[in-house]
Amino acid sequence: MEIRWLEDFIALAKTRHFSRAADEQNVTQPTFSRRIKLLEEEMRVTLIDRNTLPLSLTPAGEVFLQSAELITRQLRDTKERCQEIRKQEESQIRFVTTQTLFLSFYKEVIEPFCQQIDMELDINMKSSSWLGIDFVNSLMDQQCDIMLCYWHPAINFIRALDDEQYDHIVIAQETLIPCSATDASGEPKFTLPGAKRKPLPYIGYYENSFLQPVIHHHLQRQREIPQLQTLSENYHSVSIKAMVKEGYGVGWIPKRLMLDTLNYGKVALAGEENWNIPLEIRLYRSRFNQNPNLNQFWEAIKNKVARNGSL
Repeated sequence: MEIRWLEDFIALAKTRHFSRAADEQNVTQPTFSRRIKLLEEEMRVTLIDRNTLPLSLTPAGEVFLQSAELITRQLRDTKERCQEIRKQEESQIRFVTTQTLFLSFYKEVIEPFCQQIDMELDINMKSSSWLGIDFVNSLMDQQCDIMLCYWHPAINFIRALDDEQYDHIVIAQETLIPCSATDASGEPKFTLPGAKRKPLPYIGYYENSFLQPVIHHHLQRQREIPQLQTLSENYHSVSIKAMVKEGYGVGWIPKRLMLDTLNYGKVALAGEENWNIPLEIRLYRSRFNQNPNLNQFWEAIKNKVARNGSL
């Protein structure tokens, strides 16, 4: 049974005339009459008394009319609700970021800003386990509207977004700082650059993460060659932070993620300022994305950064 048959039957019950009902349904009378006949065959009962003028409904037709009106009304209401959901989903801002930036920047900066402008982001929490290139691919494949990430010229895979199709805003500065657990006297257990005879245990990042190429690039350009022996590699700064706190070695961690821990005194800087690595925190989007909420959000961010220098 087709829904349009129910609509045909309701139109016929209202007009009591095949020709006028066919006009109302924008079909020819033969086509309309055939569809009413198919409906009756499906129901295995006569719904229209064709021997009266004007036409009338049989007792079965009267019962069927009530159900047909109820079904078409429910279907219409359901369709409207589905369309509202579709429009709402299309206007949502799909947001992805790394685990580190979610914990150290989104919760403290982006989320309060969204509350100020009364806007909500749809956060893809699965992105917290992605590799670096996955974020770029997500934006390029239009699986997200906004990407929040670290930027440094040594991050090669992010250069794909240098294309004029993409736009970015530098919303804050960050610093990767070398950290070590402290000893009983409050001094760092491990201090850069280390010694050849006794290299420092190093807790690093995997090569396909955002931060490993940045650290590698920076260390290669130091006057003193750091003496490091890789103990383990991780994707997330939170994991490196945990191992550093337990005294396993030295690791570079975003400063925003370490501030509270540094203040407690159980972790200290493992080197002088020359070992610190500057980063940018950026938002990226496609310039061809027509989501109206995205445009509103982007302009609000842009204006605040223009006024204050950062978000």
